[in-house]
Amino acid sequence: MCGIAVIVSGIKIVLSSLDPNFISPIPLLEQQTLFSVDDIKEVLRRRGPDSLGCKKVLLRSGVSSLPGGEQDVVAFVEDEAPREGKDSHMDGGAAKEFIRELQFIGATLQLRGINPIIQPLVDISGNILVYNGEIFGGIQMSSDNNDTEVLMQHLGLCCPRVSSPHNKAHTSGDRQSTVPELLSRIKGPWALIYWQSSSRILWFGRDAFGRRSLLVHWPTKEDPRFLLSSVSPHASVNESSESANGDGIAKIDFWEELPCGVYSLSIGALGTEDYLIGEVLKHDWTDPKLKELITWERTSVQPKSEDLCASHQKVYSRKEDSPLTPSILMESKLASTDCLLTSLPHRVMIALQESIMRRTALNTIYQATSVDYTNKCNTPVAVLFSGGLDSMILAALLDKCMNAKYEIDLLNVSFDGPFAPDRISARAGLKELQKIAPSRRWKLVEIDADLLKLTSETKHVMSLINPARTYMDLNIGIALWLAASGDGCLQGETGNDDTCGSVKYKSAARILLVGAGADEQCAGYGRHRTKYRNGSWLGLNDEMKLDMQRIWKRNLGRDDRCIADNGKEARFPFLDEDVIRILLDIPLWEIADLNQPIGIGDKKILREVAHLLGLSEAASLPKRAIQFGSRIARESNRKNFGSNRAANQASAGSVTIHRNNS
Repeated sequence: MCGIAVIVSGIKIVLSSLDPNFISPIPLLEQQTLFSVDDIKEVLRRRGPDSLGCKKVLLRSGVSSLPGGEQDVVAFVEDEAPREGKDSHMDGGAAKEFIRELQFIGATLQLRGINPIIQPLVDISGNILVYNGEIFGGIQMSSDNNDTEVLMQHLGLCCPRVSSPHNKAHTSGDRQSTVPELLSRIKGPWALIYWQSSSRILWFGRDAFGRRSLLVHWPTKEDPRFLLSSVSPHASVNESSESANGDGIAKIDFWEELPCGVYSLSIGALGTEDYLIGEVLKHDWTDPKLKELITWERTSVQPKSEDLCASHQKVYSRKEDSPLTPSILMESKLASTDCLLTSLPHRVMIALQESIMRRTALNTIYQATSVDYTNKCNTPVAVLFSGGLDSMILAALLDKCMNAKYEIDLLNVSFDGPFAPDRISARAGLKELQKIAPSRRWKLVEIDADLLKLTSETKHVMSLINPARTYMDLNIGIALWLAASGDGCLQGETGNDDTCGSVKYKSAARILLVGAGADEQCAGYGRHRTKYRNGSWLGLNDEMKLDMQRIWKRNLGRDDRCIADNGKEARFPFLDEDVIRILLDIPLWEIADLNQPIGIGDKKILREVAHLLGLSEAASLPKRAIQFGSRIARESNRKNFGSNRAANQASAGSVTIHRNNS
């Protein structure tokens, strides 16, 4: 996990293609800022503890050497250093120069590559990259490669193909990939900021599902800078500005989640004052397979009666005092071959196993890193673990993907000690995992917390979930943040005095597997059942599609920021491109059957996967969100509303937090 940011000063931003009503403020020679560069570095460094770097691009306008002598922009790259007389924060001195610059900041958590990486990367052409992501496909990677270095090489070969009133398109005779074309090919989560020096274009964006956080501050009168950052500094949490629209005055948060996609900021010298003009455009994804996943269209939504009969005939036999054993499920023969297709649950299981394999392969890492997985850390990967269906599947498949010499940490958080539902199911889940994989060393890390004692921690998490601001977001954020820390106890361990009991333990795993995306794709939420009752199969499909197309805003940015703040990297096997494709290819009635009771029909396909893995107890567990399973929601309701009943009357899940009172 890495932290990336850019601060763009002295440029008037044009957003007409994104928001025709946006009125761009004029950059100021003197401006007060809510936070310093050091504030951004501080929060990014928590995400990327291995290295921190900063580069500046200084922009100057001048006369072009092209025929006609038009105004042009010249860019100079320099390391961060104080520039006397050119800093708007400095006091005194009448000869201050208008600052027109892009300041890049990168903090790195290095999990790949034999050479130490310090971001931002700068190549011989003056291109600059800060990257937070992984390349699991689409671009060739070897085991000793670093994602950022490989991507930088490919980006350097891209030609700029952006047309705008302020920056004419540059093309060459030979066909080269454009930046949007290259980024469309990447399989895996990413967020990126890239300065293409030859064209004076700042490229930025995040992957099509929003699996990595990137926040944006569009210029306002109060702060006319253009800002991008993985996470918000503490000082900007409470800030908002007023914007006029047709309905009156609306409050706008300082930060927004950047919508998924690839964007360009083309810089030209057309300002009448000292500032420059920068036009922002959003670009289409170019890979047809990726476009299919984004539209999230399922071929088979509404079953015929014979389809349901065939589905119901896939009977699972239960033997007394033994796990459920699936009958051999085989589909009909292909018309043109004698081969039988693998059962649908088996196809999903294989896709998930391959997804986990990609996300947990222990790549070669240079020896100076703070944690060398291959030699020092015996627990390189952990699972955020409730003992529920999704995390049990991830844990069981992780066991199949990792060498038996490695231990696996199962991170479980509770706000009610041993009585929280997630703690009860986690302990039961541990026993079931030990039964199916007895040679594996499983470690259930029990992380206990008292919400009333987490005053400073709560304020810290409020800055992490920003711009989200409901109690539900805060409760989920605190639970994820504490779980990801891995700081808890192991039960039944032998201590220094050779007695068996609770032993303090902090997980050293830097890779965390998270079950996000399972409920959205497999009808795991209660609202899915409601939509099915009211709108049948079509209504259910529409709701699931809506969930997948807004998961970047509702879940993933928040989750990424809360987990990464611990110097850990969240990886989402259920949101692998191939897993999404497999699940979309399966008829909806095989994914879920909401005519069946809770714990049977919801996430039906995953329950069948659990049976294949020998997880018969986990296969029947109902869905339970982390805020309820850990009991933080109950404690939060008592703290903020006096009781659960009062909180329910106030619709606590959607109540906005008054940050300055929290």
